[in-house]
Amino acid sequence: MIKIIFFDAAGTLFFLPRGVGWHYRAVAALHGCSIDEASLQRAFGAVWKEMPARPASRGARPDDDKDWWRELVERVLDRCDVPTAQLDRAAYFKELYCGFTRPGIWELFPEVREVLATLRPRFRLGVISNFDGRLRPILGHLGLADWFDPLIISSEAGMDKPDPGIFQRALALAGVTPDEALHVGDDPVCDWQGAESVGLHVFQLARPSNSLRDVPALLTALSAS
Repeated sequence: MIKIIFFDAAGTLFFLPRGVGWHYRAVAALHGCSIDEASLQRAFGAVWKEMPARPASRGARPDDDKDWWRELVERVLDRCDVPTAQLDRAAYFKELYCGFTRPGIWELFPEVREVLATLRPRFRLGVISNFDGRLRPILGHLGLADWFDPLIISSEAGMDKPDPGIFQRALALAGVTPDEALHVGDDPVCDWQGAESVGLHVFQLARPSNSLRDVPALLTALSAS
């Protein structure tokens, strides 16, 4: 019997209505630097794939992974050929990093609140996310601050999905066995393979082919099996 449903966060519960490139360009403009939005978007996508994996420390990582993000932003600016003399990179990063926690930046997928409200009376709800401490204010702005327990954040756990350890940490904190938990996420490796490797049931979110509205049907099928 399923007792708890874990959710991935970004890409599963909420998203950026404007792309990353839009935000990087907008903050640069505030600092008097004009950078093409499409170039920033392409650079971010390329740098994201080449960034080194964050170390698995099994404990809270230094500075809440802020240095990792600082390095990513530096690489994006270098890829866009932004001269250091043209932009105060330290000030730019500080404003950009904090900016992603402001109200109105992130938006819930349309079905999220309805589905969570349906599930909440019958199941515990938790989050397992490759995020950092900024996830807490983001969930607060979205009206979901008190909906999830436990809330497992990779920078604090010292492990990133698909590391089995982060799922095992979530199960231990929830006090459940793998077959009593369902993980819902959109990433085939981090969410689907990661959760399955530990024995959790998995809902493979793949919008627009399905949505969170299909989770109750899976729960019904699992309860009947």
